[in-house]
Amino acid sequence: MPFAVRIHATGGPEALVYEEVTVPDPAPGEVRLRQRAIGVNFIDIYYRNGLYKFPKLPAILGSEAAGEVISVGRGVDGFKSGDRVAYAGPLGSYTDERTVPADRLVKLPDGISYETAAAGLLQGMTVRYLLRQVYRVGPETTMLLHAAAGGVGLIACQWAHALGATIIGTVSSDEKAELAMANGCTHVINTKRDDFVSGVREYTQGNGCDVVYDSVGKDTFPQSLDCLKPRGLWVSFGNSSGPVPPFPLTALKGSLFATRPSLLAYTATPRELQENAAELFEMLLSKQIRISVNHQYPLSHAADAHRDLEARRTTGSIILIP
Repeated sequence: MPFAVRIHATGGPEALVYEEVTVPDPAPGEVRLRQRAIGVNFIDIYYRNGLYKFPKLPAILGSEAAGEVISVGRGVDGFKSGDRVAYAGPLGSYTDERTVPADRLVKLPDGISYETAAAGLLQGMTVRYLLRQVYRVGPETTMLLHAAAGGVGLIACQWAHALGATIIGTVSSDEKAELAMANGCTHVINTKRDDFVSGVREYTQGNGCDVVYDSVGKDTFPQSLDCLKPRGLWVSFGNSSGPVPPFPLTALKGSLFATRPSLLAYTATPRELQENAAELFEMLLSKQIRISVNHQYPLSHAADAHRDLEARRTTGSIILIP
């Protein structure tokens, strides 16, 4: 019998239960997978603690993994038993085996491992839509990137550096500062010691940034708005410190723009998904970016992964191995 990590009620890491589950045969349009590596992301914590809601409980956590096709359901074209694939989005990835809609899968090119795909597909496609679609980053761009040494942050540093941008990153330790700089960050601010608004003003000679990428939330708002130049864009795409509180539109002083994007909105169609993944794979295969898989845990130890991620004891990407 396959095993999975489920929650029967929302709560802390102790709510994660490793137990046997039943996996059905693939329905029409679905594929059954044997998973080889599973991604861990902060959104998993939001579902575990109840900030984001499952349709019903008990439920299997996770939304990203890589593995091989076991069987396909009726009407599935383009996939067959043995294919190496990955996905980012469909809930229920903390498991040995599962079924997934075929139109949410991407094939893995030769040269990209299961571990790299599981660690980097969700985060890498997030970086792609942030830098290439939400705001089109280029050599003239000055950007502020919060959590620059996290999983998304390290990929964003490399990708933005390849695009020629000036990157001001925030981190929570000197060790993380060194890591962000090694991955292409132009300037780094340790928020445990220094005020990031003052740092941005110094590094931009008072001009401010074109765009702020903010995955932290409550602890960096509204100060992030003070880092923008007139008509700048604040991109809120995460809440690692808690959700941003309601605020009046008058807070967007200087004709600022604000957006709350999601990966699903930028990969809603199979074509959008394939285009996003293809550009990520191209960046990986050309060595312009690399995925730092710095932490691996057995699937049965998923609670430990959550504890370390919440305590900010991790850098780069985290995976679970079934």
